[in-house]
Amino acid sequence: MKDLELEAFRLYDRDIPEYPYIIDIYGSKLVIFEKGKRLNEQEIEKKREHLNHITQALSELFPSYEQIVKERVQNKGKSQYEKEKNTGKFFTVKERGIKFEVNVEDYIDCGLFLDHRPLRGKIEKLADGKKILNLFCYTGSLSVAAAYAKDAVVTSVDMSNTYLDWAKRNFDLNGINQNKHQFIRADITDWIKTHQEGYDIIILDPPSFSNSKKMDESFDIQRDHIFLLEELKKNLNENAILYFSNNLRNFKLDPSISEIYLIKDISKESIPPDFRDPKIHHCFELRQK
Repeated sequence: MKDLELEAFRLYDRDIPEYPYIIDIYGSKLVIFEKGKRLNEQEIEKKREHLNHITQALSELFPSYEQIVKERVQNKGKSQYEKEKNTGKFFTVKERGIKFEVNVEDYIDCGLFLDHRPLRGKIEKLADGKKILNLFCYTGSLSVAAAYAKDAVVTSVDMSNTYLDWAKRNFDLNGINQNKHQFIRADITDWIKTHQEGYDIIILDPPSFSNSKKMDESFDIQRDHIFLLEELKKNLNENAILYFSNNLRNFKLDPSISEIYLIKDISKESIPPDFRDPKIHHCFELRQK
């Protein structure tokens, strides 16, 4: 997608039912995701045959690209960002002029959520002169998009020093002065109870579930989103916007939230055209009543 200045995008999203794979492009690397589940011997053989068809076709279409096959499994009770390998092979991809560091071999999620590309674009357009809070910031891609705007001040919060350091490197990649912004390591469910600062834009993109050792209790987005959204009301400046996103497929926004916020479901418009799955994430634009 050179015309769109994209070096990372979804090439194939289970378009053919018999080949239920996902293929993402990151620079000159092709990442092939296959969903992990128990199979009988016949199914295993068929799976191998189909995967061989895919890798051969990709070799003909992209002869100079490296292929990486990853198995995506649902790890209940573990972070969605758990490390798999330790190759340390980081490289940079561009998205509409912004640079992001990724690692497609060591992690299931490589550091850049491709499905949040429209939200990054939206945040960048709105962030001029704004004060922004990014909670569960991960590697800071949304923070970078915000800080890329003129005179924006961004606070990024996450439990992981690894990902906060990654976020800082993303700032450095784009020549953004870190001293203008804040990077805070904290258990967000505790931190927001006492944090009183106001913001013009708040980004809330939590994992579906986590029982990290760094947290006192487990986190469940369906159960805990009510608490998060109630607490964050005090941190919204006048006319502020809260973007709330999550990727729990069967997520339902609790009806009580409509008593606190004006709600606009922007899920459909927030999913990029290279994604076929309409439930890849849910995204809401919330404003104070």
